[in-house]
Order: sequence, then structure tokens, then C-alpha cells
Amino acid sequence: MIKFIGVAFIGIALAACGSEPTSRSFDRDPSLPADLPFSSAVVVGDTIYLSGSIGREAGGMALVEGGVGAQTRQIFENYRATLARLDSDLTDIVKCTVFLDDMSRYAEMNTAYAAALPADKPARSTVGADGLALGAAVEIECLAIRK
Repeated sequence: MIKFIGVAFIGIALAACGSEPTSRSFDRDPSLPADLPFSSAVVVGDTIYLSGSIGREAGGMALVEGGVGAQTRQIFENYRATLARLDSDLTDIVKCTVFLDDMSRYAEMNTAYAAALPADKPARSTVGADGLALGAAVEIECLAIRK
């Protein structure tokens, strides 16, 4: 029996070694400053890991005016552009994590979030955060899987 387990383990180990590595590609929003140390998205197979995004104006680093609702809408516009570069779209998003600087703004974020996404909503977590990049009211990170 021990000999059988040993042979089975070796077979599994050899099969794992012979498998093809999963391809990775990195996307970077061309409008971001070159010194920011992150990618906009990393693609592994059909999974797209989207970096946390704040409601910055398209093509710039300034936050849109109008508070958490406007920033939430802009985040998804920026994600739309990132996903389009990757032959994907917002309907491929399966999980989001929302970081709010003030949980009393939850309803405003939630309304803008619901309007930005298609009928079937992704899984989501929302947490309060003490300070976000550039003084943003909201930051959202998402995971998408291409169909």
C-alpha cells in the first residue's frame, strides 16, 4: 500500500511539473504617471485582476467633483476603458470590494454602483477606510472573468 501511495505521489508531481504555466499579461492605463508602481490590471488566463481605482478624471489624476456618487460613476467609466483594452467589459466583473471613507455615504455610493453595473450584480464587500489615495471618497477594486 505504501509503495502504491509513493508511486501515485510521484505521478501527480510529474504531471504538475509538465503542465503549461498560466500566461500573464499586464495592462497599464497610458494616462497614469510612469512613476506609479502598479498595473491597472493583471490578466492570468481568463481572470482579470483590476487594481483599486478612485474616481479620477479620465486621462488625469484629479478627482471628479460631486462626491462619492460622481466618483463611483467615474470609477466604472475608468474600468470600462481598462476592460475594453483587454477585450472584456463590465458584465465580466464577478467580485468588487468597495472602500468608503465615510460609511454614512453608503446609500449614495450604492445608488451610483447599482446604476453603473448590468442587471446581474457581482458579489461585493464594502468596508469603511480611514483615508484613501488623493483624498478620494471611495475606492473600488474588482475581479473579472472573461466569458
